[in-house]
Amino acid sequence: ASFPFLCFRSPLVTPLIFVLLLQAPFTQPSTITQPNFVLLLADDLGIGDVGCYGNDTIRTPNIDRLAKEGVKLTQHIAAAPLCTPSRAAFLTGRYPLRSGMDAINDYRVIFWNAGSGGLPPNETTFAKILQHQGYSTGLIGKWHQGVNCESRNDHCHHPLKHGFDYFYGMPFTLISDCQPTETPEMDRAFRRKLWLATQMIGLITLTAVLGRLTGLISAPWKTLTCLAGFSLLFFISWFSSYGFVRYWNCIMMRNHGITEQPMVTDRTTSLILRESISFIERNKHKPFLLFLSFLHSHTPLLTTEKFLGRSRHGLYGDNVEEMDWMVGQVLDVLDKEGLKDTTLVYFASDHGGWLERQEGERQLGGWNGIYKGGKAMGGWEGGIRVPGIFRWPGVLPAGTVIDEPTSLMDIYPTVVHLAGGEVPQDRVIDGRDLLPLLRGAVAHSEHEFLFHYCGAHLHAVRWHQKDTGAVWKAHYVTPIFRPPGAGACYDRGFCPCFGEGVTHHEPPLLFELSQDPSEAKPLSADTEPLFDTVIRKIGRAIEEHRRTLTPVPEQLSLSNVVWKPWLQPCCGTFPFCWCDKEGDN
Repeated sequence: ASFPFLCFRSPLVTPLIFVLLLQAPFTQPSTITQPNFVLLLADDLGIGDVGCYGNDTIRTPNIDRLAKEGVKLTQHIAAAPLCTPSRAAFLTGRYPLRSGMDAINDYRVIFWNAGSGGLPPNETTFAKILQHQGYSTGLIGKWHQGVNCESRNDHCHHPLKHGFDYFYGMPFTLISDCQPTETPEMDRAFRRKLWLATQMIGLITLTAVLGRLTGLISAPWKTLTCLAGFSLLFFISWFSSYGFVRYWNCIMMRNHGITEQPMVTDRTTSLILRESISFIERNKHKPFLLFLSFLHSHTPLLTTEKFLGRSRHGLYGDNVEEMDWMVGQVLDVLDKEGLKDTTLVYFASDHGGWLERQEGERQLGGWNGIYKGGKAMGGWEGGIRVPGIFRWPGVLPAGTVIDEPTSLMDIYPTVVHLAGGEVPQDRVIDGRDLLPLLRGAVAHSEHEFLFHYCGAHLHAVRWHQKDTGAVWKAHYVTPIFRPPGAGACYDRGFCPCFGEGVTHHEPPLLFELSQDPSEAKPLSADTEPLFDTVIRKIGRAIEEHRRTLTPVPEQLSLSNVVWKPWLQPCCGTFPFCWCDKEGDN
């Protein structure tokens, strides 16, 4: 009986039903107060290493499933091309320069657990805001934002001081030094110079002593004794730190306590997965934030035996496939506990893959697809364009692809707003709330300009011209690739940000990324009518951006990054630092 009525009223009813259907997805989040958050951040993963971003030889079915069931971002940008500054920006929603977490020198990341630099206590992370909103907050895996400031146990930079209720993982980062069978990685070139200097000083000392014994020189024994003492002190001064990297940096912690020193790498993956699952299960009846900060796929590529030899890309491919399996295990727990529809899951990498990381014929770093450059390169897309995937069933439209400029810094306001909090009003927040874009309520990203730093040095700027859809990118500084045309700095292992290893461009190199995403064909005033207009527009944006910067203490200054024995986390009585509290389990 109602069918004819609907037909009769169709001129009024049909538009009304259509409007209501359109609005339904936009009103749904109000029914889900305080969703859970699972933030999955890979380490050194290239955008070209993931199936849903075009890789057809490394198997990533679980990450691909996230993209199929959610929203995939194709222009997701890290705020820095290295771990420490990129993660600082991710946690605070601010360019790392604003918190002092980018360097003017060559030490662009935290180098020691016993350094005094780190994420400043006055920075407000999204975890701290969610903590105040009643969330249980947990960080499992890598931190790399510092530990102590003035004493061994002040923990001023520790995750628990930055809004996390629970921490299990590495306060530092995974490096090859953590694996006894691998070639040392940390400060390798500098270490070689120290060894050479030690050998030269020792040789001079030995020659002088032999010359005195044979009567060839008449130097006083007191002078020779002082020279020998200097040789010994010089050796001790550096070997006390670099000689024990595995003990000083490769440690595992649970909250403030050290559980392994050094870490037992054979079980690290299983422990991180176990802790992640346990955190979800413990907190399933209240809102929670889990930040699972993978140690994959950073060298030495810790991979369990069941995944070794499974991929077509050697150890690196094995490691990525194991990480994908871990992602699947976490997603399965959300399904099993009935949390899938009330949990926003996010997957990304902290920056691009490390092209120069090789051992002989083995490629141990990632692949960045069609994009030029890689890790440590602040301007080229390969160093900063990363996977970015969101899934929230029933709220975010499944199978959506968004080709708009977005940033890892956007996670900050997005998570804070969904949790019912407010971003700090006393500082500049560079991230933008992504929810309207992810749900299709708006067509364009809020970012008009994104600034691409290498350390504290501005290398490039991106301008999203929304009325035309063009994405212009101007490079003011680029690294010099060695060998020429190789696409990376294979002679150094890392591309520098300044000095003889870079080229300054005046006028800047200009690319239109929507037409040339590989940055292969720089434009000029002769080939692009808008060249001068675009360069002027970007120049004015740089001036406005710089007016928002205020001087802050440099957390990565030389005095902050050097090893300080009185700050060394120690499970025991320093310097006898050793324990294995997981072995009993």
